[in-house]
Amino acid sequence: MKYFQKLVMFIIYTQFAVSCSNLDDINENRNYPSQVSPQLLLTKIQKEAGKVEGLDPLYSVRMVILTSEENPYQYYKWNSGKFDDYLNLLQVIKMIEEANRVNNTNYLAIGKFFRAFYFYRLTLTFGDIPYNEALSGETQEIFTTRYDTQETVLEGILNELEEAVNMINATQSVNGDLYYSGNMQKWRKLMNSYRLKILLSLSKKTKVGSIIIGQKFKGIFENEPIISSNSDNAQLPFYDQEGSRYTQFNSSTYASSLYLSDSFIEFFRERKDPRIFTFAQQTVASAEKGIPITDYNSYHGGNPIVPYAENEKLVAEKNISKINNRFYSDPVNEPYTLLSYSETEFILAEATVRGWIASNAGQHYENAIKASFEYYQTYVKNAENYFKNFNMNEYLSQESVKYKTENTQSQLNQILTQKYMIMFHQSGWTAYQDYLRTGYPELPQQQQISAPVRWMYPITEYNKNPVNVKEAIERQFGGNDNTRSTPWWLK
Repeated sequence: MKYFQKLVMFIIYTQFAVSCSNLDDINENRNYPSQVSPQLLLTKIQKEAGKVEGLDPLYSVRMVILTSEENPYQYYKWNSGKFDDYLNLLQVIKMIEEANRVNNTNYLAIGKFFRAFYFYRLTLTFGDIPYNEALSGETQEIFTTRYDTQETVLEGILNELEEAVNMINATQSVNGDLYYSGNMQKWRKLMNSYRLKILLSLSKKTKVGSIIIGQKFKGIFENEPIISSNSDNAQLPFYDQEGSRYTQFNSSTYASSLYLSDSFIEFFRERKDPRIFTFAQQTVASAEKGIPITDYNSYHGGNPIVPYAENEKLVAEKNISKINNRFYSDPVNEPYTLLSYSETEFILAEATVRGWIASNAGQHYENAIKASFEYYQTYVKNAENYFKNFNMNEYLSQESVKYKTENTQSQLNQILTQKYMIMFHQSGWTAYQDYLRTGYPELPQQQQISAPVRWMYPITEYNKNPVNVKEAIERQFGGNDNTRSTPWWLK
């Protein structure tokens, strides 16, 4: 995968050279600058990482459906993935280089966080991936990169995050930071919380390399600062200006043939949960009758596992809810979160149930729910119309919401169902990965069609790096590269 590095680096650096007004920040060679201010790179990296990942994750977890054609993510028919995140990592590597050049360990620590972020995303997508030799085409001229085992990658990124936490320097300033405005204590909380997220995703394992998972989780929880309020959220805000608008603004798919799944709506309807009003539109029939938008019976979705043409009938009958039009008509919606306080509290709730930490699972569960409501009430425009007369204590006391302690599985089901409910256009593929790992919440599935557990390797790897990719496939899957070949983290 190193065959395109030099070309991509040329493009990236040239773009910065064109946009940079301070010529001291770049090399005199205008065609291939060797120096770029780390703050410029950080801003670009954060914008890319903070893009809303679009519809594919929502199709996979039965949140939305398409009525114009058969979507491969809705029907679990995807195949090969892409190595595009390696392009994003090239910018991260350059920021790390520039951090070393200007002797600023905080940019270096943030660079390590984004290395972990992208490598984690890549390995959960494919399994074994290039890691130790990755992105070394410029420095070592390695252009056909060997693949590291998934266990090696996950141990490596956990160690990198720990290194990042330990190198934070409170006396050094960071500029260009869209998430935390240079507040390194908040970065420390994010890095530690992301370590917890990665460790929890390995709940099927006891160890990853030399790291004892439950023990490491406990140590971070007891001794390190973690995300503790919505003000600590790692999130990208949007603005009504070129290059900063909501990722899905003006999407034609959203405006035409995109609807909610009824199974998704039912999670909210059953619990009388007004967050659904921020995600969905009333059915046309209900709106024409003048029914209030806070009437749960005016929201209905389609069936995500039947042929798409069957849901078209609901459209003709005006009895299916579209995605809320604010997602494509408003250039400024709620920020996109890489990791939120709400998700962090759900992580702690699950870890408590699993016995990794001595804490109060029910309290973490309630903290997570409260944080999610606070988030939407803060950021969604005209929130008073959606949350009118809402009472949090009444919500939490409902039988369908109240935390119960009958057994481990019922507790996990409750926690992961509510965690799923906060993931609409948030946190990428986390909801699907949780489903693969735990089976919760229960989602509609077609008979005899199992959920894919990974993506096949890119075709370009077969063409440009065949020896290494085939060796990785043989090692993991006995030579069978397909979407149902189980990777290490799920075994």
